[in-house]
Amino acid sequence: MAGRQQYKATSIEDWTRSDAYHNSFLVPHDDVLDAVVRNNHAKGLPDIAVSTAQGKYLNLLAQSLGAKRILEVGTLGGYSTIWLARALPGDGNIITLEISEKHAKVARENLENAGFSKKVEVMVGSASESLAKIQADPPFDLIFIDADKPSNIIYFREAKRLVKKGGVIIVDNVVRYGHVADPEYSDDNIEGVRKLLQALKDDKEVEATTIGTVGEKGYDGFLYALKK
Repeated sequence: MAGRQQYKATSIEDWTRSDAYHNSFLVPHDDVLDAVVRNNHAKGLPDIAVSTAQGKYLNLLAQSLGAKRILEVGTLGGYSTIWLARALPGDGNIITLEISEKHAKVARENLENAGFSKKVEVMVGSASESLAKIQADPPFDLIFIDADKPSNIIYFREAKRLVKKGGVIIVDNVVRYGHVADPEYSDDNIEGVRKLLQALKDDKEVEATTIGTVGEKGYDGFLYALKK
């Protein structure tokens, strides 16, 4: 009976409790990021930023890569941006792209309060247009894509142009409660992920895999791609 209980169905309540438990050991209390969350909520931003554990993951990944130049597609209020900025060396920098003037204003407030206004450039406008203006000189070490899903394939193609050989591209929200793999389910976000996966099937420039995740943000996952 005890063995059977290991495989019982779980829910977002279980995943949220698990995140909180693990974070209590691995992620110290953070007044700066707590203030970011409060400010985002007060300014009416949607609650769609990465989770605490996911933010710490991005930070550790950037540190592991020794990343000096990072590109983020989708700023929102700058929560993930700050996690990434904390991994930068003294001469590192981030360019982050945001379509909403309102969101960009809040992000700049948060970045200023976190002490990263000089390390982070927030570009406002269509991400596809902004990406076309950015030069890979020098190329980026890490690119994090977390914006509108129908444009995933556009963002990914630009990311391949801009990331260095051996650099990493992360695309968030590619599982979406398993709906991406459900042929009976379709919407613009789902189709945006499917088109990206289809393009990657025969892409010889990268090696990629999807990692499914559960936690306080629900059941989702990210795509991890390495440029060859």
